[in-house]
Amino acid sequence: HIVVLTKIDLVSNEELLKKIAEYQKYQDRFLELVPVSVKKNIGKEELLDTIVKYLPEHPYYYDPELLTTENIRDIYKELIREAIFESVSDEIPYESDVVIEKIEELPELDRVYATIIVEKPSQKGIIIGKGGETIKRIGRRARKLMEEFSGKKIYLDLHVSVKRGWTKSKSELEKIGYIF
Repeated sequence: HIVVLTKIDLVSNEELLKKIAEYQKYQDRFLELVPVSVKKNIGKEELLDTIVKYLPEHPYYYDPELLTTENIRDIYKELIREAIFESVSDEIPYESDVVIEKIEELPELDRVYATIIVEKPSQKGIIIGKGGETIKRIGRRARKLMEEFSGKKIYLDLHVSVKRGWTKSKSELEKIGYIF
């Protein structure tokens, strides 16, 4: 056990030392005592170091060279969705999703072909924007996020498609990867 004394910013040093002395009577029942104040950012590193010190050694659950256990397709999909939410803000079509049609992985470049699916033509208009400005902004932002993640250049081919009723159709949801 590790004893953590919290809110030490609310007591004087003298009171803190008295409290520590009280706990030291029972030091055979715990490994260490760490005073902490979240508000004043005191003791956080010491607490983390103490926890790590007593964690048991264990073999890796996954290959340490593996960046993530997630499928690259799912990660790219979520990065494109993030770019949509950042680019469209107040007008976000909540009935939208992204389908990764194809990924061509090359040593220096990933070619990603994706479709943003919406329910209504008006939502397609929101995603595309006046003169295509919004879809360009989404594409630039998504490409930047994907390049930061992968460490590679990204060619992103992004389209918008209207599929009426897709959010209410189990078969349509399954087609784009939802599992029931």
